[in-house]
Amino acid sequence: MKLATVMHAGAKRVGAVAGEAIRLVPAGEGDMVELIGRGQAEIARLVAASTDTVPLAAVALLAPIQRFNRDVLCTGWNYWEHFEESRGKREGQDVEKPKAPTFFTKGPKTVIGPNDDVCVDPHISAKWDYEAEVGIVIGKACRSVSSAAALDHVFGYFLANDVSARDLQRRHGGQWLKGKSIDRTMPIGPFIVTPDELDVPSIRLELTLNGQTMQNAVLEQMAFPIAELVAELSFGMTLDVGDVIITGTPPGIGNAREPAVFIKPGDEMVVSATGLGELRNRVVLHDLHGSTDIASMTS
Repeated sequence: MKLATVMHAGAKRVGAVAGEAIRLVPAGEGDMVELIGRGQAEIARLVAASTDTVPLAAVALLAPIQRFNRDVLCTGWNYWEHFEESRGKREGQDVEKPKAPTFFTKGPKTVIGPNDDVCVDPHISAKWDYEAEVGIVIGKACRSVSSAAALDHVFGYFLANDVSARDLQRRHGGQWLKGKSIDRTMPIGPFIVTPDELDVPSIRLELTLNGQTMQNAVLEQMAFPIAELVAELSFGMTLDVGDVIITGTPPGIGNAREPAVFIKPGDEMVVSATGLGELRNRVVLHDLHGSTDIASMTS
């Protein structure tokens, strides 16, 4: 199944996408997280019983997950070429090649829809960067799950663009939370696609900036495959239904280029991947700093 959350007739609705139409689950059945908890078979039953089908063109696609139990869970350095491309460019914060996955979190208020504008503010950061990623959503709670069983707990896959403020990452001791958590900067979606529709290792992930290809990789190039990510992250730590994990970006980020390429108002980023659709987002100038007394990052 290919599931989406949409705005239709003034209300948020969940539905299954087929071609250019979406069949809506009855509104009283709950949001995406509640439905995921009920399982794919129950969602399929609700979809099959529905007669409420509308054209995709008649609805607005929203971020598929609208309710977060916790921060977005994230993976860093999960393509070795990406790890190596930034060597010497981390402004004194280089580390040895990790032997296990690197995890961090980012605030859920970063999340926007697949076609929403990405907001940037030069007072907040002078180095806004793109990061195409594939994300997963947990369908069954788990703790200390084995790698062999880990994928049984993955409900589906989606796209993300982990827009990052590189100078804030450096400012705060190299810890990524702050530089990754600026409001309204991470589009996700457009769909959550169940594993039965995908050959995950062969998914090709791409990002274009103003029509130019900047990132292009297949998921089998990951340093740590998704099953290992789930096993490692759940080690002693409960993952709940609806938890979202983004799985790392491939090489080609702007900060590692010579000269560096940072996004700016007026740019358009398109993230796409085999079977997962696309995110298409315009970069816009927006006041994110308000009445702060923190000095501008461009001063």
